[in-house]
Amino acid sequence: MDFLTAWKAAAFGKSNRRTPVSNLHEALDQCMTALDLFLTNQFSEALNYLKPRTKESMYHSLTYATILEMQAMMTFDPQDILLAGNMMKEAQLLCQRHRKKSSVTDSFSNLVHRPTMDQFTEEEIHAEVCYAECLLQRAALTFLQDENMVSFIKGGIKVRNSYQTYKELDSLVQSSLYCKGESHRHFEGGVKLGVGAFNLGDPAGHGENRIRTQSAAVTLQCLSIWGVGFPGHHLTLSMLPTRILRLLEFVGFSGNKDYGLLQLEEGASGHSFRAVLCVMLLLCYHTFLTFVLGTGNVNIEEAEKLLKPYLKRYPKGAIFLFFAGRIEAIKGNVDAAIRRFEECCEAQQHWKQFHHMCYWELMWCFTYKGQWKMAYFYADLLSKENSWSKATYIYMKAAYLSMFGKEDYKPFGDDEVELFRAVPGLKLKIAGKSLPTEKFAIRKSRRYLSPNPISLPIPALEMMYIWNGYAVIGKQPELTDGILEIITTAEEMLENGPENEYSVDDECLVKLLKGLCLKYLGRVQEAEENFKSISANEKKIKYDHYLIPNALLELALLFMEQGRNEEAVKLLETAKQNYKNYSMESRTHFRIQAAILQAKSSLENGSRSMVSSVSL
Repeated sequence: MDFLTAWKAAAFGKSNRRTPVSNLHEALDQCMTALDLFLTNQFSEALNYLKPRTKESMYHSLTYATILEMQAMMTFDPQDILLAGNMMKEAQLLCQRHRKKSSVTDSFSNLVHRPTMDQFTEEEIHAEVCYAECLLQRAALTFLQDENMVSFIKGGIKVRNSYQTYKELDSLVQSSLYCKGESHRHFEGGVKLGVGAFNLGDPAGHGENRIRTQSAAVTLQCLSIWGVGFPGHHLTLSMLPTRILRLLEFVGFSGNKDYGLLQLEEGASGHSFRAVLCVMLLLCYHTFLTFVLGTGNVNIEEAEKLLKPYLKRYPKGAIFLFFAGRIEAIKGNVDAAIRRFEECCEAQQHWKQFHHMCYWELMWCFTYKGQWKMAYFYADLLSKENSWSKATYIYMKAAYLSMFGKEDYKPFGDDEVELFRAVPGLKLKIAGKSLPTEKFAIRKSRRYLSPNPISLPIPALEMMYIWNGYAVIGKQPELTDGILEIITTAEEMLENGPENEYSVDDECLVKLLKGLCLKYLGRVQEAEENFKSISANEKKIKYDHYLIPNALLELALLFMEQGRNEEAVKLLETAKQNYKNYSMESRTHFRIQAAILQAKSSLENGSRSMVSSVSL
């Protein structure tokens, strides 16, 4: 055996087979080039560059299919979903051909001997991680494409196989026999991306069975694409039916948030093909998941640190400009956020989907500023151009029109009553279930179906609460003052108007939103009184039962700011255990659980500090 053959045998465990390492490395280099084209908004060029080798190279095929899937996830167009699904299936079959016949997940052999790197050629080990990636992405498309039970079972099996493969690959990388080297950096990056993705399915770090499986569903929606997708998609936590969630429990998923973050951070800092994907996933986690599903405390410094080098390298990259806008919004710099989102729209004209993501964010930015005409303008654009949720967009158009002054001209002759009445007929089902935001909009619109409808008091500001917008305006006192003034006016109108079947619900809603503004303005006692008044009227509320657990949540968060953590935990446990089947329940449960963890952590830290001071 000559030296070169012996070296290959030691490195790749095969002395009798020629491994096309140069082809693999060439493919990775070319896919890095395609990714660079994609990140500079040259989307068609990236696809054209990849297409000639999609039948022979698993990385070309996977990258091509992933770009198509990203497009499908943003458009929700059935043809886009079908095309992406077919291409991803072809990529999976190609990966299968390159896999070792006895793969890392062969259960019988693993009972006796766990696989080691010397059992695989370099091409085979890359085929394993690409295969797992294909499975995860195909599962997401399967759930969206068809809502029959066979599809659900197929999707569940794909998720399980993907998860098991990533677990085995992670064990292999962590093994003492694993030798790190330049040739395996792309493989390691793929493992860290997959392991990090599955572990981030437990965003609050709890692991309760019901919420954990919903988190796995979020992971599917959020992580099966490169980047963010449309903001509404990956945050609709109850989007998947109970039968899918039960199937996901079959996966045996048990998330470890800290480990997932560590894996993604290591993947992001590496120089692999998937490093930028790890960065995008972390940015999505910091700027969306923890913001909307948590207590509003976001690691914004980490998000800025991750984004900075990519924004420098791709100053006109639509994805990175979008994230820059999200960061500015979370910091409360609404005008700066508006500039970033407008810059993102101007940066490219090929994928209108990126524009739609920005329109959604711009709509909220102008909502924070109380500029209803501009907010209406972007809601109208979305209702005409994007098919994610027509019901939500039309509801928002009607909500903004209802905020107009009596003297304001209403665009296009639209009438809010007619728009509200149209909302129930626009219901969309994805994977067999309506979107939670859509169901909320439909429930709120029903009062307009009567011949003499009773108007919603401040529907735009209510929906702003659902998306945690008060955590944004709370960082800018002038914005908070402006919103508080609108809420106070609505409160006075309710007090002076005739009583009706919705009176108590509307009054409690106003109290909740008023309490939030008062909290952020430092008027703590007044805020507490407003939150407590909702619980006092609990038995009188007829329709908006979501107000009660959310009022307890907000009161608990107020107590936590004052160091009253024991009281806060009691309130949070009450909100969690005593209320079921209300609007946006899953989202509220995520926020409650995040608050419980934060409060208990503060109590534990306080106890440790006390013990330390006593021992000293």
